[in-house]
Amino acid sequence: MSEHFGTLSDGTPVHRWTLERAGTRVRVLSYGGIVQSVEVPDRDGRTANVVLGFADLDGYLSHPEPFLGALIGRYANRIAQARFPLDGLTYALEPNNAPGSLHGGPRGFDKRVWEVEPVEHGLRLSRVSPHGEEGFPGRLEVSATYTLDASGALRIGYEAVTDAPTVVNLTNHSYFNLGGPDSGDAGGHELRLAASRYTPVDADLIPTGELAEVAGTRFDFRTARKTGSGYDHNFVLDKGVTAAAREVAELHDPASGRVLTVSTTEPGVQVYTADHLGEPFTPCQGIALETQHFPDSPNRPEFPTTVLRPGEVYRSETVYGFGVR
Repeated sequence: MSEHFGTLSDGTPVHRWTLERAGTRVRVLSYGGIVQSVEVPDRDGRTANVVLGFADLDGYLSHPEPFLGALIGRYANRIAQARFPLDGLTYALEPNNAPGSLHGGPRGFDKRVWEVEPVEHGLRLSRVSPHGEEGFPGRLEVSATYTLDASGALRIGYEAVTDAPTVVNLTNHSYFNLGGPDSGDAGGHELRLAASRYTPVDADLIPTGELAEVAGTRFDFRTARKTGSGYDHNFVLDKGVTAAAREVAELHDPASGRVLTVSTTEPGVQVYTADHLGEPFTPCQGIALETQHFPDSPNRPEFPTTVLRPGEVYRSETVYGFGVR
C-alpha cells in the first residue's frame, strides 16, 4: 500500500509504502529508500516504533546529516581524503566529511528518489547511478529489495552491476531504540557481537589498517553487555564474507523485552551510538548497526575488496529479526 508523502522542491513526488506481516509493520519512503518506522510489540504485546524517524518529508530534508533510516551508497562509511586508486587511476570524490568522503558524498543514495515496485511481501527499489556521480566511476544499476518474511523479520537484499570498474558498499542506516520513541537514551540496551577484532581509527575516524583484538578492551561485546556511549567503529565479524546471511548481533532492551537480531552476508558492522545526534533527537537516543565492508577499503588492499567489475554482480543481504524475552 502506498500514499503520497510529500514533494521535493523540483516537483518530484515522494511516496510512502507500508508493509505488514506477522506482527511487524514497516514504512518505507521512495526518497532515500528510508525506513521511516518499524513497529513491533514488546513483551506485553504493546506495539511501538523502534527506529528513529521524522513524521514528514521536511524533517528529512531539514536534517539530512544523521542519515536516519536511509539506504547508503555508493560507498557506506568513510573514504580517506575523498579519493582512491583503481586500476592505475586515482578517482577524486566529492568530499563531505572533511577531508574525506562519507556515505557516498553530499548527494549520495540517501538523497535520491528511487523507483519502487511491489514484490511478494515487499518492495523493490531501483535506480541508475550515472558514471561520475559524486566522483565514482561506472554506470551502476542498483536495487534494494525490502521484504517481510513469515516471522516478521525485515530482509534487505542489495544487487548492483556496473559497466566499468568501480567500488560499491551498501547499507541501511536505521537507528534502533527498542524501548520506543519516548524511552530516552538507548545506552542501556545490551549488545552482543560475534566479533573478536575491530578496526582502530585515527582522528578523522579513518581505519589505521590494524585489525585489533577486542579482548580486554571496551570493544569486547562477545558477551552481551550495555552499549553505553562513545562508539563509531567498525567491528570485524568472525564469520567474514558469507554467501548467506548469518546471525552476527543481538540487541536487547531489558525494559521492554524487545530483541533485535542482525544477520548479514557482510564482513563488518559499524556500531554507532549516536553521540552526536542533534535536535529534535538527543545524543545516544538510538544505536545504528550498519552492516558493511570496512571503511576506506578502496585505499586498503589488505581489507576485503569492495571492487565491482563489469560482468560481476554485487550481492549483499541483511536481515533484522524481532522478538521478545
